Amino acid sequence: MPFRRYWTGCGRGKHVVKLIPLGGLGEIGLNMMVLECHETLFVIDVGLMFPEDYMLGVDYVIPDMSYLKQNVKKLAGIVLTHAHEDHIGALPYLLREVHAPVFGAPFTLGLVRHKLEEHDLMGHTALHTVLPGETLKIGPFALEFIRVNHSVVDGVGIAIGTPYGTIVHTGDFKFSHTCVDGMATDVSRFARCGEQGVLALLSDSTNVENAGHTVSDCEVAEVLAGICQRCTGRIIIALFASNVGRIQQIVEIAVATGRKVLFNGRSIEVSVQIAQSLGYLRIPEGMQIEVDQVRQFPEDEVIIITTGSQGEPMSALARMAAGTHRQIKIMPEDTVILSSKFIPGNERAITNIINDLYRCGATVVYEKIARIHVSGHAFQEELKMMIRLTRPRYFIPIHGEYRHLVQHARLAEQEGIAKENILLVQNGDMVTFGPCEAAAVTGSIMTGRLLIDGKGVGDVGRSVLKERRLLSEEGMVVINMAFDEETGVVIYGPDLVSKGFVFETETGHLLDDAQCVVLEIVEDVPPEVPNRLEIIRSRVQSALRQYFFFTIGRRPLIMPFIIEV
Repeated sequence: MPFRRYWTGCGRGKHVVKLIPLGGLGEIGLNMMVLECHETLFVIDVGLMFPEDYMLGVDYVIPDMSYLKQNVKKLAGIVLTHAHEDHIGALPYLLREVHAPVFGAPFTLGLVRHKLEEHDLMGHTALHTVLPGETLKIGPFALEFIRVNHSVVDGVGIAIGTPYGTIVHTGDFKFSHTCVDGMATDVSRFARCGEQGVLALLSDSTNVENAGHTVSDCEVAEVLAGICQRCTGRIIIALFASNVGRIQQIVEIAVATGRKVLFNGRSIEVSVQIAQSLGYLRIPEGMQIEVDQVRQFPEDEVIIITTGSQGEPMSALARMAAGTHRQIKIMPEDTVILSSKFIPGNERAITNIINDLYRCGATVVYEKIARIHVSGHAFQEELKMMIRLTRPRYFIPIHGEYRHLVQHARLAEQEGIAKENILLVQNGDMVTFGPCEAAAVTGSIMTGRLLIDGKGVGDVGRSVLKERRLLSEEGMVVINMAFDEETGVVIYGPDLVSKGFVFETETGHLLDDAQCVVLEIVEDVPPEVPNRLEIIRSRVQSALRQYFFFTIGRRPLIMPFIIEV
C-alpha cells in the first residue's frame, strides 16, 4: 500500500488521543470533527448547513471554529471525506483564519479548488490528492482512505491509526452492489479493519430510521428510462450538481432515446467539467449542446439537466418556472423531473416551483409520485453490516439529529456492542482514548454556530434575528421628531411612518391618535429635565407598544428618531 509522510509528532506514549466534534452531532449538516494528540491535531470535514426558517436573511450557517483558532499551531491538516456542502462548504471560512494543507480524493479537491478560487484563497492553500487505498501520515496518526459509495463520486471513509488503536470514520456511505459509477463501498477493507482490531467506529446515522436496505441505483435508472421513453416533448431533469452517477445514467438514457444533452446552471456545469476531466463522466462526442443551440433541435430530441431541485430561488429551474430564464421557457409539452429528495426545510420552496411548473402546463415528476431518487445514506441493515464488518470495541454514532444518534446507539447494542462502550456524544464533548483507562467523555469545549449573511461572518446573532422576526411578523413604526436645542420646543413632527404594520390610508386615524400619544409624553417631560431626549424616546417606545396592542392587537417595532437642532 502506498505510504506518504507529511509530518512527524508524538508517538506511542502517555499522550491521550482526543476526539472532539465541532458540528454534525445533534443536527443535519455542519459536519466537523477534530482528532488531537499532544502537539498535533487535524480536522475531518468542514461543513455548513442551510439556514432554518427562523434565520431570516441568513445565507449559510457554519460551525464556530474558535477551538481551531486557539490551537492553530497544532493544526496539521484538513481531511475531507467527500464533496457535499455539508462536508466542505465552510472550508473557505476556516482557511481565511488558518493556514493548513487540505487532503481529499480527486473529485472532492476539484470542487474545493473551484470554491477556493471564487474566494481568492488558492494562493496560500496547498491541496494534496489522496486516493482510496493510500495512507498519509499526520503526526502520530496514519490515515488510510477507504472507498465508500455515496451520492457523489470519490466518497471515502477513513481508517485512522492512533497510538492506541484504529478509529474508523465511515463518512457518508451506503452499501450498493449495483452502483453506476463503479465506486462500490470497499467491504473487504472494512472487514480487514475488523480483523486487525478497531478501537472505535464513528458511523453515519442519517438514515437509521429507515428499515431494510437502500434502493438500487439500477432501479432508479430503469424508472427514469421508462419516463423518458414515454415523453414526446423536452425532458428537463433537476438534480444535485455533484451527483455524477445520476448524470451518467441520464446521459446513457439520452443515447438510447436519441436525444442531445444540455447542462444548464453554474454549479452543474462546473461539476460536469471536473468529472469529465477526471474521466468520471463519459459523454459521447457530439451529444452535448450549449444553451444557445437548444432551439435548433426538435423538442423531442433534447434532455436538459439543470439545478434547482431544492427550490433555490435563483437556480436555473426556478427561473424557468417563473418565466425569467432568458433562453429556456417552459412549454406544455415539457416533462420536468426532480430527481432528488425533498430536504427538510425546503419543502415549501420545492412545492412552489412544482406549482409554477404545472401552471406553465408542464408534466412534473418528483419523488412522491415515482421512484426517481435513491438515498446516499445507509439504511438499518447496512448500518448493522458496518458494525459486523468492523467489530469495534467502542461505538460513536455521528452525522444526525439527536434522535438519530440515540436510535443508532440502540442498533449497535442490538448488534452486540456493550452498552457501556457506546458513547452518545454531542458537539463540544471531548472523548479521550488512552493506554489504560476506558474511553470516556472527559470534558467539553464551547461550540456553536456562526451565521453568514452576505459578506458578514458572525455579525448576525439572536438579537438581530429577533428584530428581523418582529419586522417580518409585525412591521415597524418610525417616529421622526426634532426639538429646538435652546427652548426645547417641538419644531418638527411627530411624523409617524408605518412599514409593514398598517395601510396608512386605511387606518390613518390610528397613526393620528398615536401622534397625540407622543405629544402627551412630550408635554409631561419639561425642557429642564436632564436627559430629556432619552426619557422621551423610552416613554414613546413603551407607550406606543401598549397603544398599538390595545387598539389593534399588534406589536410593531417602534423606532423613535428624536434630535435637537
